[in-house]
Amino acid sequence: QVQLVESGGGLVQAGDSLKLSCVVSGGTFSDYTMGWFRQAPGKGREFVGAIYWSGSSTYYEDSVLGRFTISRDNAKNTVWLEMNKLVPEDTAVYYCAAKMRPALTPSGYDYWGQGTQVTVSS
Repeated sequence: QVQLVESGGGLVQAGDSLKLSCVVSGGTFSDYTMGWFRQAPGKGREFVGAIYWSGSSTYYEDSVLGRFTISRDNAKNTVWLEMNKLVPEDTAVYYCAAKMRPALTPSGYDYWGQGTQVTVSS
């Protein structure tokens, strides 16, 4: 059974940075494309970005491009989302997700974490 556990969320001020972690267990981490999503209060789930199994390629939505960075360490079964220059609009529950398909797209994720709250105050 594949499990994903996010951590690192919290309350920060606008302009601050935060780094989220997602640890995967129960599967072969290096098989997975990993994605990050977020869901703000009253809104639908939004794709943030993704990283290939090898870490060789990443994709970011325009709303976070240049501010957020996704990285991974296959030896640690961990993927990170580093968030810089945070703004109140980044406030959301952040989720990591895993899929077998090698595509940096929002669809087709097989496994999901429980989410971690990020709140950015102005």
